[in-house]
Amino acid sequence: MMASADQLKALVKSHINRDDGQFYSVAMQVAAHEAKVGHGKLAEELRDMIDAAKARGLTSETGKLVPLAKPRGELANLLHVSYPKSRLADMVLDPGVVEQIQRVLKEQRLNTRIREHGLSPRRKLLLVGPPGTGKTMTASVLAGELGVPLFLVRLDALITKFMGETAAKLRQVFDAVNDVRGVYFFDEFDAIGSQRGLAHDVGEIRRVLNSFLQMIEHDQSHSLIVAATNHPEILDYALFRRFDDVLEYHLPTAQQAGELIRSRLARFAPKPLALKALAAKAKDLSYAEIRRAVDEAIKEAVMHEGERVSAQVLARALEERRRLSERLEQNNKPSSDAARAGR
Repeated sequence: MMASADQLKALVKSHINRDDGQFYSVAMQVAAHEAKVGHGKLAEELRDMIDAAKARGLTSETGKLVPLAKPRGELANLLHVSYPKSRLADMVLDPGVVEQIQRVLKEQRLNTRIREHGLSPRRKLLLVGPPGTGKTMTASVLAGELGVPLFLVRLDALITKFMGETAAKLRQVFDAVNDVRGVYFFDEFDAIGSQRGLAHDVGEIRRVLNSFLQMIEHDQSHSLIVAATNHPEILDYALFRRFDDVLEYHLPTAQQAGELIRSRLARFAPKPLALKALAAKAKDLSYAEIRRAVDEAIKEAVMHEGERVSAQVLARALEERRRLSERLEQNNKPSSDAARAGR
């Protein structure tokens, strides 16, 4: 089945209202649906058409074209830029998180109207949760949906032994935040956001954190600042009130694991598809680990010129991922316990 009646009406309504953001959002939902029912070529063509249209008509809140951004000089060592095509419809997440992301996107698309009333759209986000649960993908989705560049802030290059250098580099990053609209992603944010009173903390990191707190508080740009951490328990409490929203990510439920497996398999899905049994094999795996397992099974089918994945091969790939995950967790347990003891 093609677009539903509601989707067709929403497309026409958004066109009449000249609401490009809503039009693209509904069109991407149609493309995602076609991909899920196995119409991969049609879905790809729809996405290419939407991306081409957005590229031609992409404007910022000031009405100026959003430039292709390529950091130069020292800034090139601090920021890695990409232009994701990720879409929210491609993600499987808790309904509450999806709702939060949709709210951010809506406020960004209507930010001119919001600012006209002296209000500010949500744009400073803190993402917390275990590895592989969708935090990095969310940053890509925000950039992809809004048609702006994604800047990954390289914390390894940002933090030096000298306070003056680090503060200057951090200032360069926030100058870029102000100059070029985009999504600025601080991954593994606990590297600079840990509590200032921790016994093992060093003075340099405390000063970096203080600088970050001041800069994010005074930032009035149109960019999105997104920070992600696997360890929210060690973040400084002062950070939480600097962010507009905190999004909590969790390992997938059995139902979500099943949805992800079905979506990822697409036309390679075996018939019949014993989704409940496969979801059980995915217990305690992250979204990223499930995706990798499904991709391994698809590669196996492709290499043997098969049109569908073998259910046995997929089950084995999921089991291998779970064993690997359990071994890694066991290996990391002593260091985690020691870290907690240090706190």
